[in-house]
Parts: sequence; structure tokens; C-alpha cells
Amino acid sequence: MNATDRTPADLLRSALAADPGRPLVTFYDDATGERVELSVATFANWVAKTANLLQGDLAAGPGDRVALLLPAHWQTAVWLLACSSVGAIADMAGDPAAADVVVSGPDSLEAARACRGERVALALRPLGGRFPTVPDGFADYAVEVPSQGDRFAPFSPVDPDEPALIVAGAEMSGAEVAERALGDAPGLDLTGPGSRLLSGLGFDTWEGLSAGLYAPLAVGGSVVLCRHLDELGEEGIAKRIESERVTATVR
Repeated sequence: MNATDRTPADLLRSALAADPGRPLVTFYDDATGERVELSVATFANWVAKTANLLQGDLAAGPGDRVALLLPAHWQTAVWLLACSSVGAIADMAGDPAAADVVVSGPDSLEAARACRGERVALALRPLGGRFPTVPDGFADYAVEVPSQGDRFAPFSPVDPDEPALIVAGAEMSGAEVAERALGDAPGLDLTGPGSRLLSGLGFDTWEGLSAGLYAPLAVGGSVVLCRHLDELGEEGIAKRIESERVTATVR
């Protein structure tokens, strides 16, 4: 984290400048066997495309609320950083009826229909695959995002002191997210570049978001983000820790 980093989007820009080729997010879904590894550069490209979709096609801007009805997943991490890039408020598990945009996984589509604004659906299939049939009333993220631009510039400057994240009912500014993430790092045994944290926590709490994205990003580390980790068993977890060169765990 540089002294000028005031938002999560700033943290990503600094990571990209420092070492674009290093791993940032390695995602496992132990219910499906999926594994995806994203370097800083690849992750940042997804974020730029998603931010362009959010700002351009979905007309979201600073202060708009984006309800994220999504599990701990690499695409959720992308949306969190895209919201930060635009200046929109990422509302984890937020009320769709109170949101300007809703982004839903396949298991929460009915609840997401309460949003009167734009609706985006994520199939959460391996390799970012599409829905076999696009859900009625939704745009399919996997269809819409590939054509978006690889570079992003916000229409309006993002104020780091404005609300940026709501999780478990707590609202934080972009500056607070960045500061708390850096402050959490020592307690997660994230000691700086090269640190690699395995997290089995969900994204429905600050602790899960910090361990699963923000704290590793703040210190130049990386995360092995595991969904359905309880299906792997202790022996399998031990093997993953070894194979992924994990330096710390939280689950």
C-alpha cells in the first residue's frame, strides 16, 4: 500500500504497477472441482471491463447502490473492485428493492427481481461460462463483459471519503476499507509481498471480505479463496496448503 492509496481501486493500481504478473486471486470451488488463478494483470483487466459495463451500459456512478447477491467467488471480488473504480457503493447481500443495480448469482435471481433498476446475472460457472438460457429480465454478465474496454476512467472523480461498501449492516468509505484492510494484515499473518493467505470464509462479513480480498491486496500478497472448503477434508486442505505455498490460513 502506497501513501497515496485511498481506495481499494488505488490498491489495485499500485499492485499492478509493482508486479502485474504475480498471482492475486486463486479460486477453488470444492463442490465442482473448479480452480482459477488470476494474476494482478488479469484481475485488473476483468475489473476494468466490469467497471466499464457498470458505468456505461448500467449507468451507475458515484453514490449509486449496487446490491451484490453473490457468494465468495473470484467474480464477486471483481465486482467489488469495479464498484470502487466507479465510486458506486457495493452492498453485500443488500436489499435489491433499495438498489440502483443488482448483481445476482443463480441462486438469488427471484430475490433480485425486486430491483427496479438494472439487473445482471452471473452463472458462476467454471471459466466464467454463460447461462444456457439468459434469465428473463437480466443481462448475462458473461455475455456483456467481454466486449467492454480494457482500460477504465471514471466519468467523475471518486471521493475516498464517500460510502463505498456495506457489509453486515456496516457502511464504510473507500478510505476506511483501505485502512482497515492494511490494519487487519498483521492479525492474518500477512507480512507483505509473497504472503499467501488461504481463506474459507464467506463474503457476508467484513472479516471474510478482508481475508478474501482486501488485506492481501493491501500488502502485496495473494489469496487462495476457497468456496465449499468443508467438502475437502483436513487431509485435502493440508495438501492444498502445501501445493499452493500458503503462508497463512483463516477458515
